[in-house]
Amino acid sequence: MASHSALQIRDLGFRYKPDGNGPWTVRVRALELGAGEQALLAGPSGQGKSTLLYLIAGLLDPQQGRVLVHGEEIHALRGANRDRFRGRRIGMVFQTFHLLPGFSALQNVMAALMFSNVPGAEHRERAERLLRELGIDAPEVPVEELSVGQQQRVAVARALACDPALVLADEPTASLDPAARDAAMALLQGACRAHGAALLVVSHDTALAARFERELTLSTTSGQPDGAAPP
Repeated sequence: MASHSALQIRDLGFRYKPDGNGPWTVRVRALELGAGEQALLAGPSGQGKSTLLYLIAGLLDPQQGRVLVHGEEIHALRGANRDRFRGRRIGMVFQTFHLLPGFSALQNVMAALMFSNVPGAEHRERAERLLRELGIDAPEVPVEELSVGQQQRVAVARALACDPALVLADEPTASLDPAARDAAMALLQGACRAHGAALLVVSHDTALAARFERELTLSTTSGQPDGAAPP
């Protein structure tokens, strides 16, 4: 079976006014993330970091360029096919988690498995196992009754439920104090390593750089992430 990089970007260009002649909101000439690799995309707010994540996840369409996740060009997929691919190959962790209120931790993770190839009869056992691995010992508790730290653990379990090739994390520690930030990042990075998923974190928090072997920035002048190979 051929192996694929978790992420490949070539000549990507996006602006919110597609018919305008203004500057690109996001311009990336080349970027590649290997299977299981972890990288931090750092920089101040307003530089297009979150927009880049939405492009990688196929939630926005670029005006030019290609994004391949696990060897598949995500923007060549349409409608339900793209949604299914995203659910199976990409895990996402948001700053505010976006868990389903009124549902238990277990139900939140099982909801993600609806997009997987895992047989339905195995969803509950798989979700329970993931939650146990991440320290959730009361999976039937509604998520709004959990602490912020526990909610993050549920969000990480949900992101990894379908064994994705790539996990995208958007400012996952923005509202945390330094001690909680370090614990949260250790949890996220360790879980991705354990499941073989590549990890791309975007953050304005420069203190996170010490946790990553590879740090990227979106340059507003060259339009190419620092440290990325030229096309």
